[in-house]
Amino acid sequence: MALSRLIETETKPQRGLLALESVILAYIVLTLGMMTALCGNLQNADVMLGGRLRIAVAILALWAAYRLWPCRLTMALRVFVQLAMLGWWYPDTYELNRSLPNLDHLFAQADQNLFHCQPALLFHEVAPWPLLSELLDYGYVSYYPMMAAVLLAYYFHRYEEFTRCALIVIGSFFLYYAIFIVLPVAGPTYYYQAIGLDNASQGVFPALGSYFDTHDDCMAVPGYVDGIGYWLVEVAKIAGERPTAAFPSSHVGVATVCMILLHRLRTRRLFAIFLPLYVSLCLATVYIQAHYAVDALAGLLSGAAFYGLLSFLSGKPSKRPHQEMT
Repeated sequence: MALSRLIETETKPQRGLLALESVILAYIVLTLGMMTALCGNLQNADVMLGGRLRIAVAILALWAAYRLWPCRLTMALRVFVQLAMLGWWYPDTYELNRSLPNLDHLFAQADQNLFHCQPALLFHEVAPWPLLSELLDYGYVSYYPMMAAVLLAYYFHRYEEFTRCALIVIGSFFLYYAIFIVLPVAGPTYYYQAIGLDNASQGVFPALGSYFDTHDDCMAVPGYVDGIGYWLVEVAKIAGERPTAAFPSSHVGVATVCMILLHRLRTRRLFAIFLPLYVSLCLATVYIQAHYAVDALAGLLSGAAFYGLLSFLSGKPSKRPHQEMT
């Protein structure tokens, strides 16, 4: 790939904000309204407000940089900076939903009704093998690399659809974040810790009300504790995990979106690489007790639905010949 192709001035540059950037700004406005309504209950309002201001400024600054030098490199910056910021938005959902009544008891009961047990409690016990644990952990931590790989694949092999792909991938995130704000489900690792393993194993699921407004203790990650994959999951959990965002599983949902995009791109090699990681990721969400089984199933269905919705809203793909970068 020639560097000159990256910095070559585009003949028909994008004039306004990208649809992706408009979605993020709309999310900022929506959540600012919620922050205003909850101002008396927010514990980190200054951090939340400052973060939103910096992201809005970054969007406008990157748009201005692209307008001054409209090329593929500045377009990539507009997208990948927002991808990098997704990790900041995740714990933010906890700040907005922490004062709402917790709903974990409903989803734990749903698992009990469907499977007559708690899959998140039993999966690692019936399959404690180190190799399986490591494979599932690697699948779980492939989440962000998978998104980056999909965006890069479109960037280099189907550039005319790059911003559309970015809208579908990152836009799906913000649809999930909007759900998480109004649906406070912490997930098994937090809920089992709060109610006790005896209650969980016996199918007793008390409602906890606003318990997670003041508690964020969770269970240790199950699996092969000496493995590199285990260590990566533990690091990710320590760095950004909060008692939020369990239903539906955005890990499963966004990964499903990515696999659909890879299949549509017809990159068989890349699809074949990520398919086993995708399957491992879906299973790992329950194995490491991040999600109830119903969360993972809902993630699969919602991911397919979000792909369809955002594909429809973004319009038909370009019919121009593929503009691969060489």
